[in-house]
Amino acid sequence: MVPHLVTALTGPINELEQRILESTPVIERWFRLEWMEHTPPFYSSVDVRNAGFKLAPVDTNLYPGGWNHLTPEMLPLAVQAAMAAIEKICPEAKNLLLVPENTRDTFYLSNLAQLQRIFYMAGLNVRLGSLSNDIKAPTTIDLPGGESVTLEPLIRSKRRLGLKHFDPCTILLNNDLSAGVPGILEDLHEQYLLPPLHAGWGTRRKSAHFKAYEEVSKRFGKLLGMDHWLINPMFNQCGEVNFAEEHGLECLRSNTDALLGKIRRKYKEYGINEKPFVVVKADNGTGGMGILTVRDAKDIDALSPQARERMGTVQAGQPVTEVIIQEGVLTNERINTAVAEPVVYMMDRYVVGGFYRVHAQRGADENLSAPGSSFVPLAFEQSAQLPQPGVKPGASVPNRFYMYGVIGRLAMLAASYELEATDPDAEVYE
Repeated sequence: MVPHLVTALTGPINELEQRILESTPVIERWFRLEWMEHTPPFYSSVDVRNAGFKLAPVDTNLYPGGWNHLTPEMLPLAVQAAMAAIEKICPEAKNLLLVPENTRDTFYLSNLAQLQRIFYMAGLNVRLGSLSNDIKAPTTIDLPGGESVTLEPLIRSKRRLGLKHFDPCTILLNNDLSAGVPGILEDLHEQYLLPPLHAGWGTRRKSAHFKAYEEVSKRFGKLLGMDHWLINPMFNQCGEVNFAEEHGLECLRSNTDALLGKIRRKYKEYGINEKPFVVVKADNGTGGMGILTVRDAKDIDALSPQARERMGTVQAGQPVTEVIIQEGVLTNERINTAVAEPVVYMMDRYVVGGFYRVHAQRGADENLSAPGSSFVPLAFEQSAQLPQPGVKPGASVPNRFYMYGVIGRLAMLAASYELEATDPDAEVYE
C-alpha cells in the first residue's frame, strides 16, 4: 500500500528530500557523533505530518504501544536493535520484566505479545508484571490472533522488583505513568529501569521536548543549509490554564494569535495558499485526549461547554493545567481517500519500522490519534536506511521513508536532550 500526496505544493518537500538524499553521508556521520555524546531513549515512536511544503514531527512517545502494527518483515531489525540496546545496558541480562498499562484492551495486549516476541528472540526471558491491584495471581488473556499473554502480580522486596521465582536485571516500562509514579517503582537502585521515571507524563512536558527539537532542527538545518522551519513545528506554551473555570484563557488567546501571525508570515514567504491553524494540546499526557484545532484566537471564546470539558482532562483523568500551542501541520498524504500520517518506530538509535495511522472521518488539519483510526503497516524494513540515489524526488517510496526515518531520529535525539535536562540525578556543573 503506497501513500500518495494530494497536493501541488510538493516543491519544498521534493527539494528537502533531494537535499537529505544528497547529504546522506553527512547526516549519518552527524547522527553517529551525536550518539557518542547522548544516550538515545530505549524505545520511541514519532508521529510525522507531511504537508507537501513542510515535514515535521508532531508528537514523540517514549512508551510506544503499537508494536503489533509492525509487519513480520520488520522483526529482524527490531530484534537486532533490542540486542544492541540490552547489550549497552546490562550485557549479562537473562530476565526482562515488562510492566504494562492497566488495561484489558486486546489491541494493546497484542502490542505486549509482540514486544515479548522481540525480546525473546533477542535472547531474554520476558514476563509481564502488572501494576493492577486486580491481578492477584497469574492471569492469561487470549488474543484475537490465537496468541495469549499472561499478566502476573509484581513482588517488591526492599531494593528489587520482580515476580514469583523471577528476578530480572532490567525492568522495561510500557506504561507512560500518566497517573504519576507508583511507589512500587521508586528506589530500585539495583536494577535498570527503562525508560527512567522522569520520562513519564508526571514529569515530562511536550513544550520541553519541542524546545529541544527546535535546537536540534536548527543545527540540522545549518548542517544542510536549509530553513529549519521546513522540519520544525513552531510553538508557544501557557502554564496556568483551567478550561472549566475559564482561567488562563487570555494567555491562550494571545499566544494563539501570536503564533498564527508567525505561521502566516512563513506561508507568505513560501507562497503557501493554505489557512494557518494551531493545535492546542495538554502539555503532559497522551492518548489523543485534550486536543483542540484552532484557526482563529476568537474560537477559544466560542468553545462549547462540552469542548471545555473534553479539554479539561487527559489520560488517567489527570486535570489539564498546562497547554502547548503547536503550529498545525496539515497531512496531505492519503491512503485511498482517507487522510494518513506516518508513525516511525525506533529502538535504541535505530529505525526499526513504522506504519500509517489512517482516519477516514478526519480532515487534513485534524488529530488522527482518535477512535476510528486504523493502521496500515508499511515496509520500512527495506527502505528506512536504504535510500535510492539518483531517483527523482517524490517518485521513490524508499527515499520518502528514509526522509521519515531522519525526522524520526531527529525527534529521538531531541528526546535524549530533553531527558538529560530533566534528569534529577544528573550532576550539575557550574
